[in-house]
Amino acid sequence: MQEIYSKSLARTSFTLVMLGIAAAMALALGIIGIYGVISYAVSQRTREIGIRVALGAQKGELRWMFVRSALALTGIGVIIGLGAAATVARIMRTLLFGVSPLDPLTFAVAPLILALAAALASFLPASRATAINPVDALKAE
Repeated sequence: MQEIYSKSLARTSFTLVMLGIAAAMALALGIIGIYGVISYAVSQRTREIGIRVALGAQKGELRWMFVRSALALTGIGVIIGLGAAATVARIMRTLLFGVSPLDPLTFAVAPLILALAAALASFLPASRATAINPVDALKAE
């Protein structure tokens, strides 16, 4: 009986494994994409950072400004993504066994990982840009 049961669920199990792999790859690509875009955006503002430092802005305040703007954009994306994920999860309800389509752990961990990636993606380039001499930052472009 166990063999018949296993064969009947083989296709569904394979589908779920493939969806899990696709989800992991999507999360990895999302993290890489967020890091790349935010890092590039911050590095493009090196001249602005140099001017702000030259005018007396605190380096910690500058870093927080970039992290805050990145987290705001990430928050908007997370809200849109959670809505889309909830819709897709309800559609795929028939493929899920023993797991709620709106699994709270999944819906909490994935946005947290993306928010951490966005914070790190903005903090690292902002730290690099605030560490250089304001004169060098102004000559950068």
